[in-house]
Amino acid sequence: MKKPGFRKPARFAAPRVGPKAAEDEDGKSEGDPKGLSLRAMLPNAITAAALCSGLTGIRFAIEEQWSYAILAVLLAGVLDGMDGRIARLLNAQSRFGAELDSLADSLSFGMAPAIILYMWSLQELDRFGWFAALAFAICCALRLARFNAQIDVDEQPHKSAGFLTGVPAPVGAGLAFMPFYLWMATGIEAFRDPILLSVWISLIAVLLISNMATLSWLAIRPRRGIRLGLIAFTGLGFAALIQEPWWSLTVISAGYLLLMPYALIKYGSIKRRRAREAEHLTGAAGGVQTGE
Repeated sequence: MKKPGFRKPARFAAPRVGPKAAEDEDGKSEGDPKGLSLRAMLPNAITAAALCSGLTGIRFAIEEQWSYAILAVLLAGVLDGMDGRIARLLNAQSRFGAELDSLADSLSFGMAPAIILYMWSLQELDRFGWFAALAFAICCALRLARFNAQIDVDEQPHKSAGFLTGVPAPVGAGLAFMPFYLWMATGIEAFRDPILLSVWISLIAVLLISNMATLSWLAIRPRRGIRLGLIAFTGLGFAALIQEPWWSLTVISAGYLLLMPYALIKYGSIKRRRAREAEHLTGAAGGVQTGE
């Protein structure tokens, strides 16, 4: 005999990501004449636009329009940075959106850069160049799979401290293009060398799947005294990006790489502080038990 109010939990319930959005409905609302709300569709539409932009970069590469190919992938990165924020702003996060975003990222920041760089330079190494391109694409997919697997895990030391694990996929794509930025900015053919490029993207591939702590821009909280200066610096940065795009992208990429040791040091200090606090709490709890 069942107890009143007792409900057997589902054994295979899928984990949730944020509030339930319209795309997650199981079909019971198919007769709803209102259909999907714009709130639910907008973030996923931006994700689809990012996917189209990244894949369009491949089309430009086939036509040997290298600058347009690179810029298309970078535009996909900008759109990728927008969709998640808009979803949170509209309270429209969903499992569907999370899966679509990871699929789009794998294609736009893994497959597209690998093909573009192979056609631009790596094909001169034939099989070895293709192997380097494949390694980058696979590591990008592995990084995104790891992110999805941990999305519902509560215990994430890097995330709880305001850091990411490994280099994000859009940043990895931007860093992989750094030899191209230098080639465009200087005209020096050495930056197009396939051996140099294969080594470079292999290093970036390792950073994608590494367990090292990297900076999360969402966790950065500038002090009040420097905010106006930071706004002015950002404006000047955009002006430089318009006037000298390739040098600006080179400086941004180099700046990110230079900040990686700082992130490791900062995370190490936070980790040690947490260990001391945990030890202090353990000692205090032991003292209370002894007193009893």
